[in-house]
Amino acid sequence: MYGVIEARDNVSFGKIGIGGMGENVYSVHHGDVAAVVSKTPVFIFDPTRENALAHEHVIETVMKTNTIIPMSFGTVFRTDDDIREVLKSIYPSLKDVLKQMANKLEFGLKVTWDRDRIVEELKRENEEIHRFQHELTRKHLQSTYFARMQLGRMIDKALSERAAEVVREIYDGLRTVCVASRDNKVIGDKMIMNAAFLIQKDKESEFDAAVNAVAQKFGDRLNFKYTGPWPPYNFVNIRLKLERGTAS
Repeated sequence: MYGVIEARDNVSFGKIGIGGMGENVYSVHHGDVAAVVSKTPVFIFDPTRENALAHEHVIETVMKTNTIIPMSFGTVFRTDDDIREVLKSIYPSLKDVLKQMANKLEFGLKVTWDRDRIVEELKRENEEIHRFQHELTRKHLQSTYFARMQLGRMIDKALSERAAEVVREIYDGLRTVCVASRDNKVIGDKMIMNAAFLIQKDKESEFDAAVNAVAQKFGDRLNFKYTGPWPPYNFVNIRLKLERGTAS
């Protein structure tokens, strides 16, 4: 199961199903909502790159003509009737989310910086750090364990404050062109922002221009990785209430 769309009539999206068997991707209905599915002899799909890309390709194909509530990779049911029971059990929630997400897209934005470069900037610009370093040099204490620990704590605190300040500026530059945003966990010590943005489909070009403007403002001090459009993975929280056959 790839996701849920609003549709009364049967829909076929072609023989693009996951698994490399050329399975047809079709719709299973309850009233005016439908699950987008394909048949498979497999109950648990390995999360290989090939399978993940196939799953993603189906969702991207459906997105061209429909608003889709995406399901997580590897969601499997035993029968079409089981799927109909799920659609029936959460029908009001599905209708509400489909209405909220109509004509909206998700974009991802990851921002990284050169941590060493920022540390050197802080050593020059942060008065407290600069004064402490000067005092260490004057007293020849640079090499002592406690001095290094204290300096490290000061730098970490200043880095956190600088990162928070930069992230606020980025959000301020994008707030007027997005419907909603969500913070995700940053990865590693170079990433300072990992966010998802929900955008009206007709505002995509405006959002793109706003991201470029913010990126130009910071120049080569920050690296922006901008991805999408995606279905609203980060803005949908639908629980499947019927126990499935197996799902990964």
